[in-house]
Amino acid sequence: MSSKKKKNVIHLITRISVIGIAVTTAALVILISAFNGIESMVEDLYSEFDSDIIIRSTKRKTFDQNTVNFKGIQSIQGVQATCKAVEEIVVLRHEKKWVNAKMVGVEDNYLQMADVQKHMIDGFPHLSEKNVPTALVGAMLLQKLGGYIPTNAGHETLLCYFPKRDARVSVSSNPFRTQTITVAGRINYNKEVNDSYVVLPIDLATSMLGYENDITAIYVSVKPSAELEVVKEEIQQKLGGSFEVKTHLEKNELIYKTSKSEKLIVIAILIFVFILAAFNLVASLTMLYIEKKKNIITLQSFGANESFIFRIFFYEGLLIAFKGVVYGILIGVSVCLIQIYGKLIVLPNTDNQPFPIELTFSDGLFVLVLVSILSIIASYFPVKYLVYKNRLK
Repeated sequence: MSSKKKKNVIHLITRISVIGIAVTTAALVILISAFNGIESMVEDLYSEFDSDIIIRSTKRKTFDQNTVNFKGIQSIQGVQATCKAVEEIVVLRHEKKWVNAKMVGVEDNYLQMADVQKHMIDGFPHLSEKNVPTALVGAMLLQKLGGYIPTNAGHETLLCYFPKRDARVSVSSNPFRTQTITVAGRINYNKEVNDSYVVLPIDLATSMLGYENDITAIYVSVKPSAELEVVKEEIQQKLGGSFEVKTHLEKNELIYKTSKSEKLIVIAILIFVFILAAFNLVASLTMLYIEKKKNIITLQSFGANESFIFRIFFYEGLLIAFKGVVYGILIGVSVCLIQIYGKLIVLPNTDNQPFPIELTFSDGLFVLVLVSILSIIASYFPVKYLVYKNRLK
């Protein structure tokens, strides 16, 4: 092969190496930013309906609210508000359609805690109208029942079956109390809430369930500036072992862990792809070393030692690798910014909601450090081996 053809081959392999490193680096930036966006979206969807901290009894399903020092909880630094709650499985009926639903009876301040106004599809965000209790129903749940929110005068109504406390099921007895409830509006949080939740005033829920002073949970909202774990530990110390205190992250632990695991798996796969792309760099350096062998002998005749020769080719490898890294980061960041501001890709089955992308400095630094270390390794060992092998000859 002529010298010109050798140079062309080396240039071609070098370009392929730069492109491979650039594409892999860009993919790392884009996918990590996409996972950050998805994590933030999932956290928003679940954390807004689920309060920051949830308190339950460790002994029974229900507990007497009078045994809890609410003033003590509210006095903890970082606690913004508390809300008593009653949770139960109920049956909803509309005309000839029946559906099981998860009923949550809450106080009025829950509407602010859960930012219900932001998640309304239609109707109004309130739990009573002219002293008449009203309900907020998950969007898909109401659709399953064939109900709708009238645009003109009038309200949709549902028949709700509440299980009687300690009732025994028999042929002659009815284990349910029934109540017609007026639907004030439809809410849209996440699939679980949309498919199965109905929110009622706590007074109606406790009355129909026969709970009197009993409740099933206490919802606690935490100030944005406060540390969630610190507030949780302080509440746990005040309440003692009779109560279980969990954050919304712990309640939906599987969802968050799954998201993080998927992120780690994708990063691991892309690292493997980056290593494969680095083989082009090894090939490029090997061919360059062979092509410049006469020049190396000339340099050695002028007194150049192995360390000097090693640095020449090692820095050449770093230049090739970091050229790809810089291009990759610029491409990755550009694609992310285009999606953030241009909103070109939208999520399916949503009202044109853009695919979430979240660029962070820490993740950008992580990608830069990661690909830099891999590039240094991919340049160091091949050149070290070539210099060592040439010395043996």
